[in-house]
Amino acid sequence: QVQLVESGGGLVQAGGSLRLSCAASGSIFSIAFMGWYRQAPGKQRELVAAIGSGGRPNYADSVKGRFTISRDNAKNTVYLQMNSLKPEDTGVYYCNYRWVAFSPLGSWGQGTQVTVSS
Repeated sequence: QVQLVESGGGLVQAGGSLRLSCAASGSIFSIAFMGWYRQAPGKQRELVAAIGSGGRPNYADSVKGRFTISRDNAKNTVYLQMNSLKPEDTGVYYCNYRWVAFSPLGSWGQGTQVTVSS
């Protein structure tokens, strides 16, 4: 098991930017899928961005063109650069992984709170 620790959240005005980090306790080199999820108040957790072992990203329609996911295997860290933030981006952001396609997700960390004020 790899333990994940998210950081970088905060309070920002609409239109602002934040960069989230997800630090892993072990190597992420072989991990096929790493993703960022968010859970807004009163809503289910949703996948907003994912990146494969080869570096190919995928995004939810709601964040396309504004968010960028990246991974640094040397630092065992995944990032989420969030630009042009909107109030609807508010929520707790979590990262997670799958060792291979369709394998179970890992354990959830504590997440990092992002609050976007209008």
